[in-house]
Amino acid sequence: MSSPMEQFVVKPIIPIKVGGIDISFTNSALFMVLAVATSTLLLAWCLRRRSLVPNLAQSVPETIYEFVASLLRENVGAEGLKYFPFIFSMFLFVAFGNLLGLLPYAFTFTSHLTAVGSLSLIALAFNIIIGIKKKKIGWLRTFLPKGIPLALAPLIVPIEMISFLSKPFSLTVRLVANMTVGHIMLKIIAGFVAALGVLGFVPILFNSCIVCFEIFIALLQAFIYTVLSCIYLGDALHEH
Repeated sequence: MSSPMEQFVVKPIIPIKVGGIDISFTNSALFMVLAVATSTLLLAWCLRRRSLVPNLAQSVPETIYEFVASLLRENVGAEGLKYFPFIFSMFLFVAFGNLLGLLPYAFTFTSHLTAVGSLSLIALAFNIIIGIKKKKIGWLRTFLPKGIPLALAPLIVPIEMISFLSKPFSLTVRLVANMTVGHIMLKIIAGFVAALGVLGFVPILFNSCIVCFEIFIALLQAFIYTVLSCIYLGDALHEH
């Protein structure tokens, strides 16, 4: 039986090297493209026949739209709706990345620190830009909240900076850990199917239950990732 960790190996599909730098198109990149393409095509197909009274297909994107919009209203406020496209795209990217990874022989890019960490850093940079755009120089108050004596700045500023920079770390680790553990469990239990022979249907049934649970976890983790991103955006926009 192959190692449960083998499924997380990034493999080049189209080897490309420029100036000694490896920029190959990998299985991870392929499933990122598929996540974007699948979500785009699915929403486009659901909205191909729009009507005032939505049918079942039209209800899917409208429900997702309202769901993400409500997260922004609750965690950021009405002002946060102007940043809806970014948060909506992030939710779909993570959700479809998680779900596509459950398909046989698929690659789960949301189980990799590099992929999710890069997305989290983009979210952090987005929040910094938004915060500076709104508060100007006052954004630096993020690291020294109002009411704190200046004498405590040498202690408070480093603590606040560490707290601020830990945001992408907390976003990344939570998602990566959940996706990795779930897929390892599926791989290990699947390995018992051949080993048990005629009794192999037992791990198959158990794996089927885990897959259903993993679908729930995939959507839940996309939800948590989006909620935390909304909270961090709210911190960038509002005084505390």
